Amino acid sequence: MTKRITINPITRLEGHGKIEIFLDDAGAVADAIWQVEELRGFEQFCIGRPAEEMPRIVPNICGVCPSAHHMASVKALDQIFGVEPTATAKLIRQLEYNAFYIEDHYVHFFFLAAPDFIMGPDADPRERNILGVIGKVGKEVGLKVIEVRRRNRDIIRHIFSKAPHPEGGLPGGVPRGISEEDRKWIIETADFSVEFAKLALQLFRDLVLKQPEYLDLILNEAYSLKTYYMALVDAEGKVSYYDGNVRVIDPSGAPFVTFSPQDYIEHIGEWVEPWTYIRFSYLRQLGWRGLEEGSDTSLFRVAPLARLNVADGMKTPEAQKEYELMFETLGGKPSHHTLATHWARLICAMQAAEHNAIIARDPLLTSKDIRNMQFRLTGKGVGCVEAPRGTLFHHYETDDQGLITKVNLIVATQNNGGPISVSIKKAAKEFIKGDEIREGLLNRVEMAFRAYDPCLSCATHAAPGAMPLTINIRRPNGELIREVRR
Repeated sequence: MTKRITINPITRLEGHGKIEIFLDDAGAVADAIWQVEELRGFEQFCIGRPAEEMPRIVPNICGVCPSAHHMASVKALDQIFGVEPTATAKLIRQLEYNAFYIEDHYVHFFFLAAPDFIMGPDADPRERNILGVIGKVGKEVGLKVIEVRRRNRDIIRHIFSKAPHPEGGLPGGVPRGISEEDRKWIIETADFSVEFAKLALQLFRDLVLKQPEYLDLILNEAYSLKTYYMALVDAEGKVSYYDGNVRVIDPSGAPFVTFSPQDYIEHIGEWVEPWTYIRFSYLRQLGWRGLEEGSDTSLFRVAPLARLNVADGMKTPEAQKEYELMFETLGGKPSHHTLATHWARLICAMQAAEHNAIIARDPLLTSKDIRNMQFRLTGKGVGCVEAPRGTLFHHYETDDQGLITKVNLIVATQNNGGPISVSIKKAAKEFIKGDEIREGLLNRVEMAFRAYDPCLSCATHAAPGAMPLTINIRRPNGELIREVRR
């Protein structure tokens, strides 16, 4: 008799979602789906707003990645008002954005991902958390995690008023400059961040890569997925977070297409399924081919692993060394090992820290020329950044009064939506066998989506504020066989 396993809610992510696993008569996994049950509606309730309000509205989409939405929005406004930011403004924006990258990636790694590796996927859930991680790596490391986040959030706060849900981004520039006095503590923060990035990568090598069972888990076929990959690259083909063109490679690593973000609609299609509120992105040139992997897929992945697969290398030297070590360890490019995303995430944090150390010493950083106000209303703008979770697009159109008439947001988790669904199904088929429904096995299924660091937007609006884990096993007619609660 077919049974259904429900994991609701799935844990250690931003927002609410659930997994439905369907078993056949023999107890093997027949299918699995990933459902996003929230409808936020940001694209609709922004209609009619003045365009300049958008950078203050969209950071509220997400409580974890507000700077990404804020920056994409500000870049869209640059185009709507037909203005190019000054060189100093671009430096200040990148300083803020790198600081955001650093603190965001360490939240995911230490709070959400590390418990599965450092404590182990089968550890008691009461220990498989950040407190367990600190107990194992030491209080000193835990304090440094807090310190590196605090210092980088100070940079975000200084430039855009506040770290959670930042405000202040302006078309053509930034709201405030950097003084020579500011430069001193920004340099200290950047240098501290570089040293911490080295420590984080060493911890990963010692506690994950040198443990055969964890390396085997990373290389397990259950966590391998062959898709296309998409990310921003700079003019030299290196990993870029703030600006550049969008590059796509196929599952073999061959170039597929490179395009300007303004042309995204020609290359990215959006597909809707009736059982989820998330739209699935696919490569428009190939057409929708369903939730499948392999050479015939039209799905693509974004996020840190995609970023490194797509690029020719990293911008900065220490990140480049780790980039080369990663692909050497994993057997070359592209790597399809989903759990290697955690390693790639730490490499991206290293580049952000090294880049900020360069920006902090740039003579232009303290120039007073922080805004270009030669405005010319164009009525359309597409802002694109490489969010920590992957490529993010904000597309706005206005009337001749500058009021919003159209909003289209393609967020990173939407781009990863199809691959996340396939990853969950593949992991479920590997680890769920017969009537053995252990918590550790279900956690292995959750690990398949957790590597993507999905943002379902937004846990800060949850009610009533508690999210007990409930696993329901039912017959096809809905009859409850067993309920397991965390």
